[in-house]
Amino acid sequence: MDDSATLWHGRFDGDPAQALRAVGDSFGFDRRMFREDIAGSRAHATMLASVGLLTADERDAISAALDVVEAEMTEGRFAVAPGDEDIHTAVERRVTELAPAGAKLHTGRSRNDQVAADLRLWTRTALGDVTAAVLGLQRTLLSRAADAGAALLPGYTHLQQAQPVLLAHHLLAHGWALARDVERLAEARRRADVSPLGAGALAGSSLPLDPAQTAAELGFAAVFDNSLDAVADRDFVADALYALTVLGVHLSRMGEELVIWSSSEFGFVELDDAYATGSSMMPQKKNPDVAELARAKAGRLIGHLTGLLATLKGLPLAYAKDLQEDKEPLFDAVDTVRLTLAALDGMLATARFDTDRMADAASSPYAAATDLAEWLVARGTPFRAAHAAVAGLVRRSLAGEGSLADLVAAAAGFGPDAAALLEPGASAARRITPGAGGPEAVAAQMQRFRQRIETDAADLG
Repeated sequence: MDDSATLWHGRFDGDPAQALRAVGDSFGFDRRMFREDIAGSRAHATMLASVGLLTADERDAISAALDVVEAEMTEGRFAVAPGDEDIHTAVERRVTELAPAGAKLHTGRSRNDQVAADLRLWTRTALGDVTAAVLGLQRTLLSRAADAGAALLPGYTHLQQAQPVLLAHHLLAHGWALARDVERLAEARRRADVSPLGAGALAGSSLPLDPAQTAAELGFAAVFDNSLDAVADRDFVADALYALTVLGVHLSRMGEELVIWSSSEFGFVELDDAYATGSSMMPQKKNPDVAELARAKAGRLIGHLTGLLATLKGLPLAYAKDLQEDKEPLFDAVDTVRLTLAALDGMLATARFDTDRMADAASSPYAAATDLAEWLVARGTPFRAAHAAVAGLVRRSLAGEGSLADLVAAAAGFGPDAAALLEPGASAARRITPGAGGPEAVAAQMQRFRQRIETDAADLG
């Protein structure tokens, strides 16, 4: 094969314009799928031999050539030719140089079903790697939750102090969000686990191909049902980007809290020096750059998802070159999420929680106002009436009429027993419902979370 020839040069008189090559060539980014492309070619050659379209010797020669190409690419020795517009062209060109039988490798195959197969294989592996990293971050959250013991901090709504909860409860809340991410990633992997090989350009083939054999060779769980859909479908990329984007949003929320908690105003956490930066001008500064970048990178992921959806929404069946734009956002999204997961995991694993500062913030008697209302409810008062009664005492205390504890102790219908609910730690200890933020509920929750991680890790294999 001429180094400058395209896979379709026979139809055209002359070479492609340089501008066409510049805008259309994808080797610079899709070369990262070389292992998947080579695996797909091995499976395809095996199938071609089994149906009589290759001899055993031709199959073996192609397989040996593919081994050489894989070694060259792995070791960085692969020589790129001017005509290598994508990874598929490059592999086939080099295989044909090494073995004349390589000219038969594309029998019954189009780049349309080939690229879809490569991307599905790559996505399946990449999402598995991301899932493993999510499980690692969950384990870190579980470990820090266990270490936190009975430490309390204020829970917030509207970023205003609401009710005290265990620090462990707060950390596990992020862990459960990540558990849903594991579910989404698993579903995206399942949707990617369908082989499109055998669909050809769009209509299948007149040759006696065996798509089921090729799928089995590559470990796909299923085979396509419709050849048009097989080469046009990029739902699995959108599914993957959606799962990665929601994961990125969860990491962003964790980052936001670490930014707030590490501020001087909150002082709930001290970041390890290895996961913080300083200022070029202000010597006293310690900045939570990792957490800030986690916030920013969520926007990048959202852009990738919306960009792909905008590309897909106007495409007719079956394949169009627009679909080349599916890879860079997916590749970058995977890289971005993996990097963010590793950085946040390290930041959380090494952070020092100031539990005394947290406990001071959680000890405000006003945080137990709901407990006072529930204390009245348990004695027969309708909740709305109880709410109004407690709110009145809070208003009087804030107006300077006395401490809330003194006002509660002296108020009709309350008394010293009710005032005892305002003691530090009393409110959190009363959170006893399943999934709540009190000690017994959190201990049970922690066990469930540990089991969930073990189950998800086993499912990932």
